[in-house]
Parts: sequence; C-alpha cells; structure tokens
Amino acid sequence: MPEGDTVWQVAHHLHSALAGRVLTRSDLRVPRFATADLTGRTLLDVTPRGKHLLARIEGGLTLHSHLRMDGAWRVYATGERPRGGPEHQIRAILGNAESTAYGYRLPVLELIRTAEESRVVGHLGPDLLGPDWDPEEAVRRLGADPERSLGEALLDQRNLAGIGNIYKSELAFLAAVTPWLPVGELAPEVPARLVATAHRLLDANKERPDRRTTTTRHPGTPLHVYGREGRPCLRCGTRIRKAELGDRVTYWCPGCQRGPDGSQDGKPRRSDDSKDREESDHGDHGDHGDHGDHGDHDN
Repeated sequence: MPEGDTVWQVAHHLHSALAGRVLTRSDLRVPRFATADLTGRTLLDVTPRGKHLLARIEGGLTLHSHLRMDGAWRVYATGERPRGGPEHQIRAILGNAESTAYGYRLPVLELIRTAEESRVVGHLGPDLLGPDWDPEEAVRRLGADPERSLGEALLDQRNLAGIGNIYKSELAFLAAVTPWLPVGELAPEVPARLVATAHRLLDANKERPDRRTTTTRHPGTPLHVYGREGRPCLRCGTRIRKAELGDRVTYWCPGCQRGPDGSQDGKPRRSDDSKDREESDHGDHGDHGDHGDHGDHDN
C-alpha cells in the first residue's frame, strides 16, 4: 500500500496534468457512477489527504479515490496507448486535450459533492503532508490509548494521516523502541520527537523517486530495518528480525530497540539480543529491501 509521500507524488502528477483544464474525456467504470459524465467541466485541483486522493471538479463535485494495495493512477499524452495494465483493470479515465489519466485497480472510487468530503476524510487525524499539519494534535491522538502498541497507533490514520507499514517500522527504530511497546511506556519526550521525525521524513521523501530514512550513502541501504530481515543492523550489527504485528509484517533490531518483540505465537515477549549479535567484523552487504506495504488502519 502506498504511504503518504507516494500518494502526494501521485496527486502532484495528476494535478500537473489535469488541473485548470477542461475535461474532454470522462469514464468511471464502476456501476454506481457509470453514467456520470464530467466532460465539459474544468478539473480544479487534485489534493492528497493522508492516503486519499481528492480530484475536485467544476460544479461542486469531487472524485474520491484510494489506492490501497494495488491501485494506481497513470498519466499519458492524449492519444498515447496506456500501459498500466490490462484494459479490464481500468476503473477511471479523466482526460483533456493534452493528457489523459487512467486509474487502475482502484478499490475505492466514488463521485461525491465537494461539500461532503468530510464524509470520506473527516475521520483522519492531522495530515503529515497537509497545509493544516498540527503536531500537537498528532501527539495528543497518538497517546490517547496508552495500552495500545506503538505500531498500531502509528498505523491508525485517525491519529496522524500518511504513515504506512514501512514508516511504522522505521519510526520505531529511530525512536529506539519496538513497535509492540505500549504507547504509555514511551519516555515523555519520545511522542513529540517521533511525530516530528515522521513529518520530516515524509516531507523529505515526497519529491524523491526512492524513499530513504537512513543517512548512509552506501548503495542498497535506504532503510534501517524494513525489508532487511537477517541483515546486520547498520548501527549495532545485530541481525534484523521480522514478525507480525496484527496482520502486518514488522521489522526491528533487537539490539537497538527496547521493549517486547513479536514471538511466533503472536504474543509479545521482551527482546533478548544475546543470540542475534553479529561478530564485530561482520559488515553490511546491502539490501534494496521490500518497499511494499501490507496494510494500514485507514477506514
């Protein structure tokens, strides 16, 4: 599932191609809106809200979409053959004289009144890449349930919008705690620092072709822990582990991160890195990692 920085890129691409231009082609291939005709209307803007995309159209309409696991928008020159997948996977087409956007495998696609956007995004917490970003409110929401695990709290879009599975693992590493640690057990200064780090990373990555959370410039090490199971930690050399947090894969370093970790039976246990510490002469040979995402709380 794309995370907030990727959705921001998609929105920016769509906005550049479609905003301020009259739609000359409109095709919504979902039963409920199959007869809707948006041609002749100007597409005003495309705005990301967390992981949601809002394409606002003249006449008080908004086309709301969400990519979830497999969805994608692709933009081509008008008249160019689209190459984003088989024809039957196209769920939406919006085009003007110069560019045409194709929405592939969109699990969420609906045409709503712009005045009713709150119905689909009003539940979201502060948007990490939004103009109304409110770090204090994000910290408050993150700590509202002290018994909830940090990983679950970070993925809940009602707390702060834009974090997915990759950032969940990376942020827990940077906070030096495991994703299973209850939020209430974080040191007092950690939630604010964690929220600030989340904002900094998403903002830095929103215009990059490849996501990076590390500062090392060695090839193949853009991320600290995500997708690096069995590799030595870039900081301490302990082998990175992988487990499930709910139904989502989670990566962490037993040497750098304190707190419970994920056992095979799904019950958290305290981290013990004594069996995982690498010999001091073992280096990191790099790994491009799995930049896929396995879901988030975005209902």
